[in-house]
Amino acid sequence: MVRDAKKRAREQKKLEQQNNENQSEKLRRKIKRSERSVKDYQYFILRLLIFIVVIWVLFFKLIGVTHMPNNDMYPRLDSGDMVLFYRLDKDVVAQDIIAFESATPEHPDSKELFICRVVAVAGDTVEITDAGQLIINGNAVIESNIFYSTPRYVGYTEFPLTLGEGECFVLSDSRNSGTDSRYFGPVKKENILGTVITILRRNNL
Repeated sequence: MVRDAKKRAREQKKLEQQNNENQSEKLRRKIKRSERSVKDYQYFILRLLIFIVVIWVLFFKLIGVTHMPNNDMYPRLDSGDMVLFYRLDKDVVAQDIIAFESATPEHPDSKELFICRVVAVAGDTVEITDAGQLIINGNAVIESNIFYSTPRYVGYTEFPLTLGEGECFVLSDSRNSGTDSRYFGPVKKENILGTVITILRRNNL
């Protein structure tokens, strides 16, 4: 009887030890799963932060996004087309298409968004003849991608005009009615938002 009781006690103790070991193993596994979940969450947060920083740098420091506000650049750009421009490129050259802000004679206290083509830069002298011919530094400019003459806008910019440091002269591609430097004068470098790098057509979005 005593021997059987001792045997049962040993078996009971062994069973309790096994149960304790099983419980400990389950607890360790649960802790590992929790630690893995925390690490996965931290890794996800880190990747999300990196993604946000990349997007912020890309679209707020390097690339700008806007839309064509009118038909002044038709047929190259239609009103409403999405335009991407490179913010760091402000040393423009002739034939660059740029996004910029400018006041107008009608609204001198506020600036509007414009997208136009650069035709002359600092040091150049611009002239527009009565016949609607664009003259840069005494030479007639032949523009194969422009389908209209370039009339003067009487009462606004005076010609001939020599551009100062940090200035450029811009024209719309729709020369008969576009709002450009014939109307509001040269564009200063500090008002340039960037050089247009690509266009997303509104009807293809």
